[in-house]
Amino acid sequence: MSATLQYLTNEKGRKTSVVLPIGDYEKLLEDLDDLAVIAERRDEETIPHAEFKKGLKRNGLSH
Repeated sequence: MSATLQYLTNEKGRKTSVVLPIGDYEKLLEDLDDLAVIAERRDEETIPHAEFKKGLKRNGLSH
């Protein structure tokens, strides 16, 4: 994340909001979406890496 964050404060000087570059904001949204997908798939069955690679080869998706 960039070092160009700006904080908005209220009349008491307490931080109430943050302003950040759009690129940083978009990256945060992407990361949040990734975390949501991970959470949704948490209980899915897993397979060993070697078996996954064999499946890719079998389907012509790997060398």
